[in-house]
Amino acid sequence: MDHHFKTFLDSYLDAWTNSSLTEMRGFISNQYKGREISGNDIVDFGFEESIKGWEQGFKFVREHNAKWELNLISVNPLRVDEVLVIISASMIINGEPLHSANLFFQTFKKVSSIQWKLVRSYIEAGIPKENINKMQLN
Repeated sequence: MDHHFKTFLDSYLDAWTNSSLTEMRGFISNQYKGREISGNDIVDFGFEESIKGWEQGFKFVREHNAKWELNLISVNPLRVDEVLVIISASMIINGEPLHSANLFFQTFKKVSSIQWKLVRSYIEAGIPKENINKMQLN
């Protein structure tokens, strides 16, 4: 894996773990496009809606004294300047882990010799953790 990408990904995951909206905003491209599937509902969104979503999620974590439970499932080069990362995200609230997680398929693009940005996401929401635990992608 590209050293700059590894450093970027570690910083991205740290911002998520720490619920830092300021940092997260800097990792996302202004041309970002996302799609979230929750049951039968499909929602497409862009940069501004994404930032609002992160803001709501981070606020929930703070208000409920929760912690993020992030698991890096897979890192896959797509092109010379694009990498697909698969992450499962859940929460631990009052010491109790949730029984479901969201599965994030996130595409990052190299925008300069050392800088990467999140450009696309596909998110499957509310997946039972036992199904995620069965995945053997790497």
